[in-house]
Amino acid sequence: MQFGVPELEDLPDVDGKSVLVRVDFNVPIRDGVIADDLRIRAALPTLSWLQDRGARVTACTHLGRPKGKPDPAYSVAPVRARLAELAPGVELLENLRYSPGEEANDAAFVAELVAGHDIYVNDAFGASHRAHASIVGPPQTLPSAAGRLLAKEVEVLLGLRNDPTRPFVAITGGSKVSDKLGVIRALLDVADQLIIGGGMCFTFLGAMGHGVGSSLFEPDQVDNCKALLDEHGDRLHLPTDIVGLGPGGKLFEPEAGGEVRHFGQSLPDGWMGVDIGPGTAAAFGDIIRDSATILWNGPMGVFEDPRFEAGTRAVGEAVADSRGFSVIGGGDSAAAVAQFGLSDRVGHISTGGGASLELIEEGDLPGLEALRSGAA
Repeated sequence: MQFGVPELEDLPDVDGKSVLVRVDFNVPIRDGVIADDLRIRAALPTLSWLQDRGARVTACTHLGRPKGKPDPAYSVAPVRARLAELAPGVELLENLRYSPGEEANDAAFVAELVAGHDIYVNDAFGASHRAHASIVGPPQTLPSAAGRLLAKEVEVLLGLRNDPTRPFVAITGGSKVSDKLGVIRALLDVADQLIIGGGMCFTFLGAMGHGVGSSLFEPDQVDNCKALLDEHGDRLHLPTDIVGLGPGGKLFEPEAGGEVRHFGQSLPDGWMGVDIGPGTAAAFGDIIRDSATILWNGPMGVFEDPRFEAGTRAVGEAVADSRGFSVIGGGDSAAAVAQFGLSDRVGHISTGGGASLELIEEGDLPGLEALRSGAA
């Protein structure tokens, strides 16, 4: 048991028992084909452990947002087929979110879910920041534990939060300051250096008096950015040069026109910041390579558009080149390291973007609290 959360070894004997395992198989599916089965493969150690000890295993997951009713577009059929190849004998229930009771944490839905099962295991780290029925309900009535994946995520991420090897650099990107203000503050409490890129950097740059053109910008967050800069300016690192897309240009449509140009920290009217510049990428890389611990959550620009991938690629390569322990905080950062072929050169790739941020910010998750206070 770590962090007060029961693990598989804390369960009663599972031989001959029916075990309900909440997994996070919310995988990308395109034209009926799974584009990336990482989340399915990540659950295999838990599923194998239970099967090897004689348990009858039933898995359950959400998939997409079917809005509380059956929708063929969100059927788990492709996931069930892949699971049958990877873990024969494990059953998979239909999409939990076909029922409105899942997101509402409805007691009747919980009772329906646990009926016929003897034990519950939560291995869905990526969903454990949600107080949904399948996450917080079963531990109230069944002996319960964290699966291998959930336990590993908690160990790694709370290790960063509570006792990182120093120097510790955190890298944040993504669209909005408002989405990550809490985690930025939490990281500044523990990290030695904080790098900020992506769309959120423009609200910081605007707070410093720089022109942001038509870039993502949150006027209501300017005061918060100013306060952070005033208090932590020596540890906050922002872009010093920017790649901009000119008026008329469209993301992912190079044929639409629109000039691409390199700027300093200010952008003219009508220009949109889409990536960090080469000088910034080099400076960020120097900070990253000198660190003993690295957390990366959020790309540096619109890396999905090949014209604007250079900054995110450079940061990813610096993380991979570092001798320090690196953690990729799920979501777009995990997609980026996969796109650039760097996945096998980082220390840990989290399976939950939102969950990893909330765990770092709050130090706990509803799913962990449910296991801690449950029947086990």
